[in-house]
Amino acid sequence: MTAATPVPAAAPVAVAVGTITGPTAPTPVATTATTATTATTGSAVANTAAVTANAATTTTVTTTTSGSTTAAVATTAVTTAFAPVEPTRTAGAATTPAASGTTVRTGTARTALAPAAPTSAAATPTAAAPHTPAVPDSEGQPGPTAALPGLPQALSTRARTLAGAVRRRCADLARIESPSGDAPRLDALAEELAAGFRATGATVHREPGPAGDHLVLQWEGRDESLPHLLVVGHHDTVWPAGILNDWPVTEQDGTLSGPGVVDMKGGLAILEGAFALLADLGQRPHRTVRLVVVSDEEVGSPDGRRLVERQLRDAAAVLGLEPPHPDGRLKTARRGSTRVRLTVTGREAHAGNDAADGVSAVDELVDQLVAVRSLTSLPGTELNAGRISGGSRANVVAGRAEAELGLRFSTTEAQRRTLDNLARLTALRPGARVRTEVLSSRPAWPERSANPLLRHVRSLAAVLGQQLDGGPAGGAGDTNLPGSRGLPTLDGFGAVGGGAHARHEHIRIDQLAPRIALLAALLAVPLPRLRDRSEG
Repeated sequence: MTAATPVPAAAPVAVAVGTITGPTAPTPVATTATTATTATTGSAVANTAAVTANAATTTTVTTTTSGSTTAAVATTAVTTAFAPVEPTRTAGAATTPAASGTTVRTGTARTALAPAAPTSAAATPTAAAPHTPAVPDSEGQPGPTAALPGLPQALSTRARTLAGAVRRRCADLARIESPSGDAPRLDALAEELAAGFRATGATVHREPGPAGDHLVLQWEGRDESLPHLLVVGHHDTVWPAGILNDWPVTEQDGTLSGPGVVDMKGGLAILEGAFALLADLGQRPHRTVRLVVVSDEEVGSPDGRRLVERQLRDAAAVLGLEPPHPDGRLKTARRGSTRVRLTVTGREAHAGNDAADGVSAVDELVDQLVAVRSLTSLPGTELNAGRISGGSRANVVAGRAEAELGLRFSTTEAQRRTLDNLARLTALRPGARVRTEVLSSRPAWPERSANPLLRHVRSLAAVLGQQLDGGPAGGAGDTNLPGSRGLPTLDGFGAVGGGAHARHEHIRIDQLAPRIALLAALLAVPLPRLRDRSEG
């Protein structure tokens, strides 16, 4: 086993590409990185990277759009050509004052995956490279890339060259701490994400939230008449501020470890890489793509849910950037989840002289939790008492106590019955009062026997030389909402790894390139019929 090595901060880089605008492609410009400066806690750090372009490869990509003439375009893509770009920041965004008067570190240099402007000289068309034939789907229909021959090989090749930049981007994002509820830190990361996605062609809207800004982004598609594809993600994590002091982002034995790398900064970096890859090949998404990145997913999206719900209208399908199963399988269903606060009010008194005059809220809460345990014994229901607090001193009868409960349900019926039971809780001792409050709730997303979206993604993966499947997941997320309503939904398009919410959280570096290629293909290729009513 090799020794763990902290990953150095990467200089901001941009992928130099040739944008295809006609029958021939301009020659990409090989660039050399220069010094870029970014701000961390109260200091400026200069990073210099000198990376030159390697040998160019040639791939022919043929595009067919809504009955238009098919055009064969020869694209020349350098294997690696990175140039530093100045991070996009608002005035004073280098450091953000926190509520406590401390300074919030907004991260290290931004690894931006952005297309460079093409040169004016036209490149000489080259011979078409062999391409992977389209693989028929399970119903014998033409494969998903039949409209774009040559694309699978181009995606896989370029994804491998982009994987290093995406790995560095993920490490940089993980260094920007973003605990749920910490608005200054979340807003700093939102600014960083907005700059990166804007560089790949997105329009960006920041939506204010009570615990940090959310992002709503959009990329134009080749066919604007089609319903949009919705992607959902989040930039908050479960890790407290300061966690990096004793758990730095580290690369070791083919993995990248650190707070939030798998849940879900790896997924955000992969999506940025997928859009950069498409730009590199002169491609745009087949249809409009919208991305919602909420700041409160780890606490149930109490405010971010409204943004996800708003974008569900007329969506053709919904993709989630949460990590997949540890073996790489996508997530085809999720249990419902609800966060409940149980608050007990008693009566304070001196614990020695006047104990009989008091009513202990702590004692009442303990008894209530025992009762709650029996009420949540329905099949498919799980309870986690995640947090308990109460009382003030050992010599004072506790006047207040509360617990935060996490409940998970396999069916909507179990969820309804359990919440009804909790709402009817009454005090077990005279003088005590019990109140139940639902903090956030996500409906169960049930498994469905027919899943044409999963079949489509499996076919795409096969064309790319990948084996992929899906299965239900125990956790909940923002895809619960569309999945529960019957919209074509898949989750788990984020980084392959494990240890979410645990100290061994990590991503597998060798699986970055396959995920980048898969997401890019899914964005570029037309969707099949996913519901009874055709939506393009």
